[in-house]
Amino acid sequence: MSSEDLYLRHHGLLLPRETHCAQSLRFAQEFKFRDDDVTVAVYPKSGTTWMQEILPLVLNGADLTPIQTVPNWDRVPWLEEKRLALVVDQLKSPRGMVTHLPYHLMPPSFHASKAKVIYVMRDPKDVAVSSYHFHKMAQFLETPATLDEFIGRFLQGKVMFGKWTDHVKSWRGSGLGGRILFITYEEMVQDLAAAVGRLSAFLGRDLSEEATQRIVEHCSFNAMKNNCMSNFSLVPKVYMDPDTSPFLRKGIVGDWKNHFSPEQLATFSSVIRKEMEGESLE
Repeated sequence: MSSEDLYLRHHGLLLPRETHCAQSLRFAQEFKFRDDDVTVAVYPKSGTTWMQEILPLVLNGADLTPIQTVPNWDRVPWLEEKRLALVVDQLKSPRGMVTHLPYHLMPPSFHASKAKVIYVMRDPKDVAVSSYHFHKMAQFLETPATLDEFIGRFLQGKVMFGKWTDHVKSWRGSGLGGRILFITYEEMVQDLAAAVGRLSAFLGRDLSEEATQRIVEHCSFNAMKNNCMSNFSLVPKVYMDPDTSPFLRKGIVGDWKNHFSPEQLATFSSVIRKEMEGESLE
């Protein structure tokens, strides 16, 4: 299928038609945020699924019921996707949601509320590699010819939700103050217990050491990979083909080193460094 068949354009961004439509985007814009809502804002392939596992457990004191009984796309639904309208009435306060939208496209009610945001960042080189493999297995996305071709599209923002640099800068420049917590995929990999501690403090949850360890145990990569409510194995192969690449592939830091050539690394780093100039970001 052509790019036009697979994607729709929303304020210049490419969004997959399989999961988005004009109605879902209008529903998102008209969505009424509550002051106790929590939204995970994240560029695609930067830790979305991981946060869909962690957030409900932090909010409910490590009760495992949601991650064992509800698919992740319904337990922490996407603000801009078609599913939200179908499940929003089933969400209990405090509601957890995720979004790939940049800050400036959030709905008016978000800006008027006290809702909190967790912004997850990941090394863009690993984001590009993860996204490349996802594009190969997701039948509703354009299949990349080569990694080199995909890296070029990624740097130009000709992938879903546009440029990584634009997305990161939009949220880092949001001016939300105490309403937003910035956390990295890398620190979650390095010390998940400490990351859960940061999240619980930000959300005003007093988790015991036992509850924290339960979250760490059940939100490990292997636990999620074996959880049918989290590993996307419930999705028919016509949409996602795990034989091409598993949805939960490696979950590590630095996999880009197994993919990038020296020339690709030089080009990629140069573009990202230039576009992030002035940003105090390691």
